[in-house]
This record gives sequence, C-alpha cells and structure tokens, in this order.
Amino acid sequence: MSLSPATRARIESLLADHHVVLFMKGTRHAPQCGFSAAAADRLNALLEDYHSVDVLADEEIRAGIKEFGQWPTIPQLYIGGELVGGADIVQSMFDSGELHRVLGVAAPDRTPPQLTISDAAVEKVRAALADAGDAKLFLVVDGRFQPQFQLREPGENDIVAVANGLEIRFDAASAQRARGASIDWTRTPHGEGLAIFLPQAPQAIRSLDVHQLKERMQAGDITVVDVRPEQDRAIAPFAGAEPFTPETHARLTALPKDAALAFICHHGNSSRNAAEHFREHGFTNLWNVEGGIDAWSVEIDPSIPRY
Repeated sequence: MSLSPATRARIESLLADHHVVLFMKGTRHAPQCGFSAAAADRLNALLEDYHSVDVLADEEIRAGIKEFGQWPTIPQLYIGGELVGGADIVQSMFDSGELHRVLGVAAPDRTPPQLTISDAAVEKVRAALADAGDAKLFLVVDGRFQPQFQLREPGENDIVAVANGLEIRFDAASAQRARGASIDWTRTPHGEGLAIFLPQAPQAIRSLDVHQLKERMQAGDITVVDVRPEQDRAIAPFAGAEPFTPETHARLTALPKDAALAFICHHGNSSRNAAEHFREHGFTNLWNVEGGIDAWSVEIDPSIPRY
C-alpha cells in the first residue's frame, strides 16, 4: 500500500506539532493491546504530557504510519520527528536509561528494591523453579500496580534483588514500584497462592454517593471533575464541576498528590477509569461518584435533565 500525500501530510503535521508521539492501539490512558500498554506505561512513568494517536480510531493513520516509517507493527514511538521503534525497543531503552537521556529526564534509580519474603513463599517459589532451566524469576509490576511473576531469559539491564536467599529480577519501572514489597504464601477459602503487598501502590479509589458529594461541595474541600463528553455536558450541565479537558488535566496533575478529587460521569463507570488514571500518577485522595449525574438528577436536583 502506497502512502497518499494527504496521509503523509497529516502524519508530518502530528510530528511537527508534538515532540513525543506514540502511535498506539487505544490511548495512553486506555491502551487496547498489551504492546501499546507496555510502551505507554514506560512513557507515562517519565512524562506528564505527550501525544498519543489511537490508530484504531483512524484506519488511514493505522495503515499510513506503517508505510511512513517502514515499520510494520503498532505501537510506534517518535521523538523529535524521528522513529524510535516499537514496544520492545521502548522497553529496552527504558531499562538501560537511554530513553531517559533522549527525553532529558533523570536517569533511572537502579538500586535493587528491599523485599520481605516469607519462608513458606520461598519454598513454594523454589519448587516452581525446579524445571525453569536457564530462565530467571522476574517480578513485573505494571502501571496499575498489578504484580505478576514471570520466567524469562535474563538481560544485561536487569535489576537484581535477593531476599531470604531468593533471587528476583526486575525491569527499571517494576523495581521502583516494588520497593518495600512483602511476599507471603496464603490460604483462603478460595485456595492457596502468593500474596504480594506493594506499599508504593497509591490508595484505592473510594466511592462517594451524591448526597456525600453535595456535602463535600458545600464544604468546598473537594474538586469535582466531569469526565462526560462535551455533548453530554451540554444536555445536562453540572454546576461546580470542571470539564475534563487537556487544560484541566494539565492543571490537576500539577496539584499536590493528596488533593481531593471526585470524578463524575453519566452513571459512574467512565469516571472510575479517569480516577484510576490519576491513581497511577500517585494521587491518593480519589473519589468516584457512584450513579453519576443520573443519580444526582434523581436524588438531588431534578432540574438537571436525564438522558
């Protein structure tokens, strides 16, 4: 497939307007494939602001970007108008510190994390490693602080920690998220397994009903963010809430990490996803308005139209 002049011009305009551009499936806040999520996770750890392009929403760009850079897969990272590569290259550059250097941010802290592992957990893990061959044990902690043990080949940029005689390897991002982790073997009514506690993980998102929201808004101790699309906000305006625009996002992410933020949408689902994004950025005082603007209309202010 040849690249049309119009599509080339669109891509060149995107690269001229933004220093860092990630062509991906989904968006940086809601990736739609594992490879795109891995690349966005590394960039999110380094940059508060960069541009992502959802190729799933634009077939012309999806096909055109592969021709533009002669790179056959998605995601693709461009910095300063130059193609850097896909998910594996982004991961490798992050772990080596090269991505930090290219983006002009501080080099990664490669100090091995301090871990606590119980005897029972060590015993179970060693039994599982009996047939691992040359593969090494890695603990991967993603941007949502979901931990997962993996067996894979070691690399020169691995960060290695030893706890209770057990060697565990990390990539640079996971090592930061795993600091202070404790690992135990637990038994529950649902079965047995490893339990991993990550003290670096931000607090979970808490629920707020519309009556509590009204009280908090009257007290003036919380910022309310309306994540609905512009057309929905026009149908049922919600006074006292800020629209979730790029400008609002930039201002909110600069607030102290303990700032109280409440997110509201139509029924309370999209708002939880938005709150999750801020949790990943270290915010610790996050609230989701259960039932959304629909519940507000029913229980607080019937003058707001339901739709």
